[in-house]
Amino acid sequence: MKQILVSGVLGLFLSLFGTPLLIRLLARKGYGQMIRDDGPKAHHSKRGTPTMGGIAFILATVLAYVITKLVTGEKATMSGLLVLFLTFGMGLVGFLDDYIKIVKQRSLGLRAKAKMAGQLIVGIAFAVLALNFHDSRGQTPASTKLSFTTDFGWSVGPVIFVVWALFMILAMSNGVNLTDGLDGLATGASVMVFAAYTVIGVWQYGQWCGAPVSANGACYEVRDPLDLAVVAAALMGACFGFLWWNTSPAKIFMGDTGSLALGGALAGFAICSRTELLLAVLGGLFVLITMSVVIQVGSFRLTGKRVFRMAPLQHHFELKGWSEVLIVVRFWIIQGMCMAVGLGVFYAAWVAAS
Repeated sequence: MKQILVSGVLGLFLSLFGTPLLIRLLARKGYGQMIRDDGPKAHHSKRGTPTMGGIAFILATVLAYVITKLVTGEKATMSGLLVLFLTFGMGLVGFLDDYIKIVKQRSLGLRAKAKMAGQLIVGIAFAVLALNFHDSRGQTPASTKLSFTTDFGWSVGPVIFVVWALFMILAMSNGVNLTDGLDGLATGASVMVFAAYTVIGVWQYGQWCGAPVSANGACYEVRDPLDLAVVAAALMGACFGFLWWNTSPAKIFMGDTGSLALGGALAGFAICSRTELLLAVLGGLFVLITMSVVIQVGSFRLTGKRVFRMAPLQHHFELKGWSEVLIVVRFWIIQGMCMAVGLGVFYAAWVAAS
């Protein structure tokens, strides 16, 4: 448990004190955010705010994990390293998109095909590697079975698993990206989900099948639950530190660098902790906002009418006159309830199985 405390605190302080250094660097180079002309008028004042802030919490997370291992003398695990790989890899794709968009002054950043190719390469690499690296009990970081709070059903096979993993990675990355439209909204929501995965990792470790004794004969078949909690705590702390600078009025935006990285991390935790379908509950706000875009696009193509004044959902409420801070706080409350329900379902499933 010492690892979790150390990684969380390190992630917090590295991000809290490292982000202003990044802000000054980006401001000096003139790497500011471009704002859509068709978006809410209140956003025009944000033009020029430094972006690519995801660099700060990605580096803070990686450094926190490495330093934690050095301080505690514990070994890194493949599950923890793979989640970090997915986070960093998706962040790199987002960074290239941000860099081209901001530095090269090309409004669309990476071409759609190039961006998708980058996400597919990282996602496939993660999925394939996650089915390898057996431990002493024959467990791999991921399982070819679908999972809710634990694995269920039959094996879908490696090919379908890779397709399923890619779907999760792309869905969560785009979900966080769509949510990242108001100051601090995606960051604060991500903190809550990473907190939930810290709790889940600790609980799974306490009831782990790799432990000498399992309570009531029930246990969790997860390869490295404690190390997943360590990575989740590092990300939680790093995002918390970044939120100090990202909350309204934001001094820096995470950009695609941060949103793709966070989405990848969430999918990685769900896959490696065997809670794939539970992620839709734990990250309910991201699902809600993604569905608002799906509904808006679907309705317009089928009927020529829009359901919302503007999608994603947060901009609909902006155009209705809600203040940005009001929307963010209320959406945080929604996400908090989703996290609480998700953890409740997770625990209830354990009680039922015991």
